[in-house]
Amino acid sequence: MFWTVRNALVHDKWRAIPMTLGAVCLTSVFQIVQNTSWGFQPVQNLGSVKAADPFWLALLRTPLSLFVPALDLPVWGALAQMLLVFGIAEICIGWWRTLVIGYVATLAGTTYARIGLALGPEHPFGLPVSDRIVNDTGPSAAVVGLAIYVCWRYRAYLTGALVILVMIGEVLIKNNLAGKEHLAAIAAVMAVCVVRAQWSPVRSRVPLGQGPPP
Repeated sequence: MFWTVRNALVHDKWRAIPMTLGAVCLTSVFQIVQNTSWGFQPVQNLGSVKAADPFWLALLRTPLSLFVPALDLPVWGALAQMLLVFGIAEICIGWWRTLVIGYVATLAGTTYARIGLALGPEHPFGLPVSDRIVNDTGPSAAVVGLAIYVCWRYRAYLTGALVILVMIGEVLIKNNLAGKEHLAAIAAVMAVCVVRAQWSPVRSRVPLGQGPPP
């Protein structure tokens, strides 16, 4: 993975990650606009997802919700995550696969929020009623999902296992909606990996030390 990313950046520099740069710029614009007196509500209408929203509305807003920074977290963290993980994924698996896996992970988290509320706070995978109105935006679920997928494609199993352990630790330390959505994103992407391994085993098996097939 290291040599794949290094060679791409040495050869093409920033041209190697145009989608990632576009995503970082879009997230920055949303951050600036939502912190103005006139821009907060339009940004919320375009990309804010809550479990209390109708599911069809959440689906409509999900494409942009990935680029709307969470209100309770520093925006630089979201931008750094996108630049690093989206950039590595774009180089390693291509821009369109990066978007697909990112949206699968994000949608898994959004869907889980509704399931968790239905299960209730007494269930181990349930959520309290107060999470119905929590803003569910930002790239974190996509970042976690992409990290797992790229690790699987490049057989970086130790790194992938560390990502999963960190996410489990996050839930144990801070049992909130975001942490559980990260686990839902991991489960969804791991399911994608299993399906890919079963349906296209030759293309999914990357020789050690080499990049994945196109």
